[in-house]
Amino acid sequence: MRPVAIISKPQKEELFQLLPNLVVWMKAHHLNPILDPVSGNYTQQARIVPRHEMPAELPSLVIVLGGDGTLLSAARIFAKTETPILSVNLGSLGFLTETRLADLYSTLDGWCNNCFTTDSRSMLHSELWRDGELFAGHEALNDVVVAKGAIARMGDFRIHLDGQLAASFRADGVIISTPTGSTAYSLAANGPILLPNVDALIVTPVCPHLLTLRPMVVRGETNIAVNLIGVPDQTYLTIDGQEAILMKVGDELHCRRSVHTVKLVRLGATGFFDVLRSKLKWGER
Repeated sequence: MRPVAIISKPQKEELFQLLPNLVVWMKAHHLNPILDPVSGNYTQQARIVPRHEMPAELPSLVIVLGGDGTLLSAARIFAKTETPILSVNLGSLGFLTETRLADLYSTLDGWCNNCFTTDSRSMLHSELWRDGELFAGHEALNDVVVAKGAIARMGDFRIHLDGQLAASFRADGVIISTPTGSTAYSLAANGPILLPNVDALIVTPVCPHLLTLRPMVVRGETNIAVNLIGVPDQTYLTIDGQEAILMKVGDELHCRRSVHTVKLVRLGATGFFDVLRSKLKWGER
């Protein structure tokens, strides 16, 4: 029986009925369901494994039941395995979790019969250096952000691209995003929309104190360095909006395209602009 990991969003009413039925369906189709602790709250008919230990189970598929945030978390957990992920939308927006709940079993059946495609999404690798030493490293699917906390003061930032000074400015923060993340926080900060298969990264200042400064699109292999020249108290580095590290003046953040990718299972071809129109009202008058 092929192992399949299931990761769920907490406190979703749909899961009370969905998860027990899904486990029964999977066992009938010779699949071995492995539940994260959240999923284990809704059924006792499958083994429960902590999320960080799931990659060691070598699952053939990861099923995400939730919204985009749950998918982002699962993507980072399985970043180094490239295990395909089937994401089912139980959230509010669901820009990345395109599969409807009504299509779950037909999509799963297509996967079982090898009648599916995968949408490969590039990830972002970031390294935080402090006092000349590597302090932390992360993989992100959407973005990494350096931004202030509760104090309403701007920070001083310096951006280098492949060692060349690109910009020095004061702002509320800086967003480094992937093409997938171009429709997330970067978009809200007036960044450009990139198709997911574009080989590029985006550097988006957050509320810069300059009328001339605009977001930059750079090649995917570019090494982006963000130096913190001066920052107020409680300035944080956040990974996909879910993990946070308190930063200090003098910290240096290095970002580049990751060697890892996320593979999203699709039953059919879904147009990117169809999703833009349905989720973000793209082009409506």
